[in-house]
This record gives sequence, C-alpha cells and structure tokens, in this order.
Amino acid sequence: MGMTIAQKLIKSHLVSGDMTAGHEVGLKIDQTLTQDATGTMAYLELEAMDIDRVKTELSVAYIDHNTLQTGFENADDHRFIQSVAKKRGVYFSRPGNGICHQVHLERFGKPGKTLIGSDSHTPTGGGIGMLAMGAGGLDVAVAMGGGTYYITMPKIVKVNLTGKLSPWVAAKDVILEVLRIMTVKGGVGKIIEYGGEGVSTLSVPERATITNMGAELGATTSVFPSDEVTKAFLKAQGREEDWIELKADEDAVYDEVIDIDLSALAPLAAQPHMPDRVKSVTEIGKIKVDQVCIGSCTNSSLLDMMKVAAILKGKTVCPSVSLSIAPGSKQVLNMIAQNGALSDMIDAGARILESACGPCIGMGQSPNSKGISLRTFNRNFEGRSGTADAGIYLVSPEVAAASALTGYLTDPRDLGEFPEITLPEEFIINDNMVAVPASPDEAKDVEVMYGPNIKPFPTSEPMTEDITAKAVLKVGDDITTDHIMPAGAKILPYRSNIPYLSQFCFGVCDKTFPERIKEEGKGIIIGGANYGQGSSREHAALVPLYLGVKAVITKSFARIHCANLINAGILPLNFVNPDDYDKITQGDELSLEGIKNAIINSAPAVLKNITTGESYELKYDLSERQKDIILAGGLLNYTKKSM
Repeated sequence: MGMTIAQKLIKSHLVSGDMTAGHEVGLKIDQTLTQDATGTMAYLELEAMDIDRVKTELSVAYIDHNTLQTGFENADDHRFIQSVAKKRGVYFSRPGNGICHQVHLERFGKPGKTLIGSDSHTPTGGGIGMLAMGAGGLDVAVAMGGGTYYITMPKIVKVNLTGKLSPWVAAKDVILEVLRIMTVKGGVGKIIEYGGEGVSTLSVPERATITNMGAELGATTSVFPSDEVTKAFLKAQGREEDWIELKADEDAVYDEVIDIDLSALAPLAAQPHMPDRVKSVTEIGKIKVDQVCIGSCTNSSLLDMMKVAAILKGKTVCPSVSLSIAPGSKQVLNMIAQNGALSDMIDAGARILESACGPCIGMGQSPNSKGISLRTFNRNFEGRSGTADAGIYLVSPEVAAASALTGYLTDPRDLGEFPEITLPEEFIINDNMVAVPASPDEAKDVEVMYGPNIKPFPTSEPMTEDITAKAVLKVGDDITTDHIMPAGAKILPYRSNIPYLSQFCFGVCDKTFPERIKEEGKGIIIGGANYGQGSSREHAALVPLYLGVKAVITKSFARIHCANLINAGILPLNFVNPDDYDKITQGDELSLEGIKNAIINSAPAVLKNITTGESYELKYDLSERQKDIILAGGLLNYTKKSM
C-alpha cells in the first residue's frame, strides 16, 4: 500500500512509536522557530536545561510580535533573546526583518524537513512540503536541545482540489471553504493533505495561506506536495538546491477525502467571532465597514501585496474607512518599494505598518467601539483585536481592498476585470537583518542579558496522591487561548513575567478568577468541548500553573493546549459522559482520590463531587511518556531527571 506525503515525512523522521493513528510517535526535528511573544519563555527553558549549543540543523529566533515599544519590557526581551541566540547557536531575525512564517518560507524552509515552532501558525511551512507543526515553547526548547518531539499519530485527510480559481477568488477562500466544511473542531487529530489536479494552479504563497489557516481547523498540520511550482519559488529565492520532489503515492490510502472544485468557489468571509462562521460575501450583504487591515502571516506575501496595490492604484480609500497594510517581510516591503506598488498604496490613502504581526496579535490598530473591521488575518476571536465589542470578519486581500474603496463589504467581482499579477523570476535577496550566531569558541565570552521584567520560570511539584480542590471556574465550549491568557499591547510585554500576567488570566470570561483562585490556593477548571483552541502560547498553561490549577476537566481538548498542560504538570482529563459537565457547578468541592495510583496503573479515574455526593467517570489520553511527565510535575522536571 502506498504512502501519503505526511506518512512519508513522518516515517523518514521516526525515532520511536507505531505509525498507527492514535498511537504516540517520536520525531526527529530538523528546524525550529520561535517568536518574541513566546520565545523569551522558550529560551528561559533552554537556559534552565543547561544546553551549551542547539542540536538542530537550523534554529531561528524571530522578533515580530512585541515590536510596539512603549516601555523597556519588549526591548529587554529582544536583547535577552538575541544574546541567548548568539551564545547557543540560533540565528536571530532582527525587528523589521518580518513575520516569522513569511520569512521562514522565503529564506529557510526546506521541503522534506521537519519544523516545530512556538507559534500555532508554523504549519505555514507545509506550503513548500514541510512537516511543520506548532508547539509549546518547552517542546521547542527540548527539540533545540536535541530531544525528540512527540505527537499522537494523526489520521490523514485528503483535500482533493480540482479546477482553477476564478478571477477575484483567492486562496483565502479555499481555506475558508475547508473551515466551513470541517469546522474549528474538525481537524483535531488529523493532518490535512492537499492533492489533485488543482494543486498545480496554486502558487507557493497561495498554498502557504491555506496551510497557515489549517491551524484554525485544530489540525496537527497541513501539507502540499513539493513540485515544479515549489522548485520555481525556491529558485526565485536563490535556494533551488533546497528543493526535492515530494508527492503522495498513486495508491496512497486516506482516512477521509474532501472534494473541492476551485472553479466553483466564490469570495467568502468568516463572521464574528469564529473562523468557521463562513458565508459568501454576497450572502452576508453590504454591511458598513469602519476598518480594513491587510497583512499577517496569512496574507502578507509579495503576491498579496501586488494584488492589493493593483486594486488600489489610481483610487482613494473611502473617507469612512481606516486602511492599514503590513507587508510580511523586509523582502516584500523592499520589492514593492522598488516596483512602485508601495507608492500606489500610499497614494490611495493606506497607512503602511512595519513588517510585523501588529494588529493580528492585538498590537495596535484596534477598531472603534462596535466597529466593523475586515481583516486578512487568521483569527477573529472576541476581543482579540483590542476592542471588546468590535465585529471582525476574515476575508481575502481582494475582498479587503475592494471594501476599503467602497466603504462596505464588497464582492470584488463587482470591480470588473481582474488585474493579472505574476511573481518575478528572482526575488531581492538580502539577509543582512539575520544575525549569525557566535562560533562555539566565541560563544564562551557571550553574556546572556536579563532584564528586570524577566522573572523565573514557574516551578511545579511532583504529582500528589490525591487532588482535592474547588471547581474554581466553569467555562463553555470553544474556549480559546485568548480567553485563558489574552494577547494585546497592554499584556504582551509581560510574557516573560508570569506573576504579572496572572492578574489577566481568564479576564475575558471572569475578571474575578485570579483573585478567587489565589484565595483558594488551588483549583480545578471545568471546561466544555475544544478547550484551548487557538494559539500555541504555553502561557495559557504556565499562568494557571502559577495560580494553582491542578487539573482541567473538559468534554474535549485542542491538541497543542492539552500538550502544554501536560508539559506544565497540570492534569488534563475528559468526561466519559459529556452530560456530566452539566452536573457540576462552579464552586463545588471536587476530589480525585487516588489519582496518582490510577495514572501509574492505567486505571479509571473518578471525580467525586463532595458538594453533591455524585461521582463521574473520567478518562485521560496519556502515553507512558506523558504519564511520567505528569508524575514528575511537568516536562522541565522530567527532562532534568532524564538528563
């Protein structure tokens, strides 16, 4: 029986385990990436492991999230990351060089390689045939130290693409259609693999847009073949030698197949406040728009920028609309500056932002109160924009640019003939904003620079025999990491300061939570389905750890957050009967008697509700390795013990 692309990538990097869906597999990691919102903690963890030199083929630290410097905190973190990178053998992409996923695709990604990054949109690399996965910072630190990365062997879903996109219909519409079909829960435990005759009609930037937003499906990753289109992209980047052909076998068998006719798609939009609330632009209608933001790791490529510039050329942005545009990398910004596209944007009235994540992570450009903002980003969670009552719609660059001109949500097909854009055969290559690490001899004299905002990694203790605590918080379905540990310009500078961050934990759901759990000293969280979806930020586990959360009991978990809870030493449990969720009230006294022995012996777990006298059967999906991590009190304790 033939193999899929994903199976080939996993097999070629398999360190341990059985490639049967549902079984844990250990993978050798070739490359890692970090960004500054999660990177400071990842490098604190690397330092805690006393690793002299990273063991990967390539590791890159990017500065792209916390670039708004209203105080010393972000600058101090950047200095810390740069000093660790120089000392430990990590390449350092300086502020202004661009968004991690865009730059990595351009300059570092290689077909056939494995990549994990401390950012949930790392699967962008699947656009050139990488096995690229988002992970918690501690997992990335372990991989940098030469450790194995573990995942549960996913099912493989083929999205069979036929036809060709019509004018004004974009790659963003492809992934929005997949989200409409599969939902934000539909990709959990799966790899999405794209195939079919339609693949050859999509450029690498278009493929990367699609794999980028596979994160919103909850998928382990997404991947495209590495073909002649990939080869042409790498050649244009001066990296043709990095290309290998990678495709599925003709007789490969998939767990599921979804057929999408590209020629049948229309411009789509995801409505507030979830990426899978997808309707066609015409179906939603001509709603008034207050703001348009174009950019992010999803849609900031040269191709995207050229399309936007062509639409705006010779026109003026509607007076009632604020339009901001953030090119994804220094390379993109430099090229549109030289070819005149940047001038077309400026002439039309666009506000040009630096090549960084910016508004996508809530770092500036918050819309007006109750404002409608169209964004080419990947997430529209409530409050993520920085304005709690704003309505955020996710759209393609074509829809965004057209709507900026008219002042209302607009089907770009109404603009007439589509401006044809072709990518150049050669890109401008200048890596002068990437700092090369010191040699091993020089590294001995490099001092790691700590700032006053950097606080120690929160400690955890080995698991106790029993866990008895109140249900200190009860939340519903689809709780995101933005709910647990919000982003935004006011909070992001403190990502290296867990004690300060703790006062904002679950602020979107219940502002009293931090004080209540501090009074209790410990607690158990009760959650609904798909708990922890969204970002890979391990702060959504580390802050609850700091506050005293001992266990999280839900109907189901998102993959990365569940792994982060285990890494932090917080026990993730699921209800065997989801209806038992309704029987627990916030404030109930709960007990997990004999839970340590139950985990050691793989015995059933039972939750006793002391308040009501009821008991509920629980289950846990832990490999033997994960059991040892939980028993040790987290991955850092486990790794130190192993080393």
